Amino acid sequence: MKYPRIPYKASGVKTQTCMLPMSMEKAEVPIFDYPIQPVENFKLATAHKTPVWAPSALSDFQMVSHRMLFSEKITEKKSENFHQGIADKQEIIDWFGVSWTFVEQVGGAMVTPGTHRLKDITRWDVDLAFPVFDEYDWADKVKDFLNNTYVPGKVVNMNFGQGLTEGLIAILGGYTEGMLAFAEEPEAVIAFLDKFADHTIEMFDLLYAAMPIHVVSYHDDWGTEKDTFFSEQMLKEIVLPPTKRIVDHIRSKSVAFQHHCCGNITRFLPYMCELGIDYLQIQRRAVDIPEMKKKFGDKIGFNTNIEGFEPTGKYSKEEVVAAVRKTVDLYCGNGGFFTSVFAMEPELMWDAECEFYAYSRELYDKDRGYAYK
Repeated sequence: MKYPRIPYKASGVKTQTCMLPMSMEKAEVPIFDYPIQPVENFKLATAHKTPVWAPSALSDFQMVSHRMLFSEKITEKKSENFHQGIADKQEIIDWFGVSWTFVEQVGGAMVTPGTHRLKDITRWDVDLAFPVFDEYDWADKVKDFLNNTYVPGKVVNMNFGQGLTEGLIAILGGYTEGMLAFAEEPEAVIAFLDKFADHTIEMFDLLYAAMPIHVVSYHDDWGTEKDTFFSEQMLKEIVLPPTKRIVDHIRSKSVAFQHHCCGNITRFLPYMCELGIDYLQIQRRAVDIPEMKKKFGDKIGFNTNIEGFEPTGKYSKEEVVAAVRKTVDLYCGNGGFFTSVFAMEPELMWDAECEFYAYSRELYDKDRGYAYK
């Protein structure tokens, strides 16, 4: 059947307020007449079965960050001038003692220039202390989330932040130092990454025992927009073994694994499929994602933005509809897909969400052989 596109803030329509991705801003979107719960629909998509509609991270998910739960030992300095609510922190000292500074031009925090928490990777086990989770009141924060924020039936997305190589690079002070360590001290790097993997798995186990988690978002950038940071041999010998331990452990609990990985990592896609990653969140301008969907879509899923949709752009209703339909047509086949609708204009968000839900549901109805009434 055809599904209605709800007019912006139509009278009598139930709505929900959602946090925008990578933002302190909120958006109001309609509550759709879901025939099944969003979390069950997400599981169908993850299993590459035919979901009822294509999941939307904006309306179907709840994001929880490890930084929300392990925050009281993180020093934060408020910014007096933040842009569009994208961030309200100018400086953060993380739990490894690394200084981060918010860079408005890139919309995120970067390691503060001159920061070298660890100067010699061969001394990581002497000069660097890993966080002790019992020293944080994370359990109280989990209870607060469950009592006051959690919406049963939604997909809980636990954002783990830095992955293995990002953690190494941050502690050493930059990509130059990190890649030199890869080349000059591979044994020390491997030992450090193994410890970091243990740390990540321990954090996951604590949180998984205390709250529902349906997908983990893991951030580990492996390339520039031209090519990968390191060779395929380094990937196989240094990065993949501890990464696989993390992926295997999380997926063994029936939790989906999403890898956010910036850069042109096209040549790494076969290895990422072998890892068993459920979803890739990669850069459209660096990677031909539609082509990757054609080649690997039966093995790995993709989380993309709306095709050609710029967050700060101005679009007509017709342009919004065209962009959403193009996205659905490109990526929804064979499941393994969800989107992150992101726009600063409230009405654009509303219209995009409505079209995405309705059009993707119509597409999946066709896949099931349902005839339109």
